[in-house]
Parts: sequence; C-alpha cells; structure tokens
Amino acid sequence: MEYQIDELDRGIIRMLSKDGRLAFSEIASELKVTEKTIRLRYKNLVQHNIIEVVGVVNPIALGLKAGAIIQIKTKQGTITKVREALSLIKEVRYITMTSGSYQLLIQINVRSQEDIKDCMLKLDGIEGIIEINTIIQLENYKNTFEYL
Repeated sequence: MEYQIDELDRGIIRMLSKDGRLAFSEIASELKVTEKTIRLRYKNLVQHNIIEVVGVVNPIALGLKAGAIIQIKTKQGTITKVREALSLIKEVRYITMTSGSYQLLIQINVRSQEDIKDCMLKLDGIEGIIEINTIIQLENYKNTFEYL
C-alpha cells in the first residue's frame, strides 16, 4: 500500500524544505503536535522515500560559476545507453527524458566557459548522440527545493 501524506506531513515537508536543520521540537511547536509525533512522521517520510534530507551545495560558493542546459537528440534505440554514459560525467548534475525533438535534457555546472567547451567535447564522444543544443545560463534567479 502506498503511503498517503496528509496535512501534517505537508507541514513537516514545507518546514524542512526551508530549513533542513530545524529541530523536531521547533516543528512540533509550529504544527501544534508533540515532538514524538514529528519524529515518527519524519521517519515514515524518509522510509517511504518521500523526503531525503541532504546538504544542498551552492555551486557558486564552490567556484562553479558557469552553467548550461543542454538538449540532446539521440539515435533511435540509444536513449538508455546515452543516459548511462551521461550519468558518469561528474559535471552533469541533472538528467531528464523529455518530449519533443530532443529526448534528453541535462544541466551542467562548471568553473568556466572553457569547462563548458570541454564538457561539450566529452558529449561529442558519446556514441548515440546525434545532435546537441546548448543553452548557456547567464544568471540564476530562483533555485528552490520547496514543492509544497
């Protein structure tokens, strides 16, 4: 049976989305339930893969100041093979299958424009990629993990 989240779960998720280090006592106080209730709900949310609490890194703080969104068109029958090859490239932080002319979309974060070029050359070496469309990110205005 699939775990069904309710309003209390949504409240926990909302609060942790803003600050993943909030104490259970603070969450309990805000949501007007006991700390034990929050602890149990949190455990359920994690066990059912609804939430995963991780440290989110600011790429700019690490010197990764250049980024690109890259659309990739693949040869028929090679999407899985191409996706697996892309997942091995450390600069690739996001991969998704899309509809339309390009079957895959990736996002990269690197130190410089030169590194974008180097990444493009890596992509050129992947068998099954037949076309690439690169969109250089000039500035990010919003990057959030708040879904509720």
